[in-house]
Amino acid sequence: MIPILLSTTKRPRLVSTVNAYTARLSDRLALRVYSDTRPHTWKIASLQKGLILVREEVETVGEGTGFGVPILIYQNETYFSGTSKVYVSQEVNSVIIHKEFFMDKLARNTFRNITLENRRARAMLGYAADLYQKHKRLRLLELKNLSGKLNISKTFVEVSPIGKVSFTYRVKDNCVLVKTDLKQLKRRNLEKIFLLNEQGAAVFRKYSDSNGTELIGEKMGAWDRVSTEWADLTNLRGDFGFRLRNIREAILRRGREYLNGSLDWVGLDYEIDPKSTVFEYEIEILGI
Repeated sequence: MIPILLSTTKRPRLVSTVNAYTARLSDRLALRVYSDTRPHTWKIASLQKGLILVREEVETVGEGTGFGVPILIYQNETYFSGTSKVYVSQEVNSVIIHKEFFMDKLARNTFRNITLENRRARAMLGYAADLYQKHKRLRLLELKNLSGKLNISKTFVEVSPIGKVSFTYRVKDNCVLVKTDLKQLKRRNLEKIFLLNEQGAAVFRKYSDSNGTELIGEKMGAWDRVSTEWADLTNLRGDFGFRLRNIREAILRRGREYLNGSLDWVGLDYEIDPKSTVFEYEIEILGI
């Protein structure tokens, strides 16, 4: 049994660390969090996940990172989290989940077991990403298929942490209020901070926004900017999903990739100022 600490203070006291916790939203829906890297899905099996949306006892995250996960871009490296601590407490009408992400994993692209770590290789990969954004007729999934045939894969190696990022998820009714604390990061050469909010592409196949735009499947694009007031990702019927809003201090992007047995993520991700120390946003769960 996971201990819950009742508190009437504005700042809840934290209980001992927990391995897993499920916060129920309704009879059908819940949010789940792990302190280890579950679910261990494909290429990101060794990376930490955020909140996982659960429908009728089935996790819908696919190969997504979950809600509220940091990625840090430094001048020469990209840091992910492979280690965390999770705490849970409760106030009168809400559950508070606190997760500390230790930024202790680096991405490594390999080609026939040769590690591509030098600046030239990184520049080539960056150029390919820029080319895709500028020329939407290029199909990223075709490139992913080619990568698989050439034995190109992504691995993550463990290193000393560059710092930690703390997330507080306040779950109340059908909303998750997310507060990110970035004060305990090394700032030198930090260029970009991404906060990912992803679930599974096989489940959430429809994008819609406050301007009336509707996109299905791959038409969402892989990394397109959202300029509307809000955006949704739902199942095809539109009766189950999640919504995020644009925030003045950040860039909101939508992305989706699906390749059976290899890729299965869709998300609405924020890019924030690398000088930020605190960032807050809200996730609305649809279909409660």
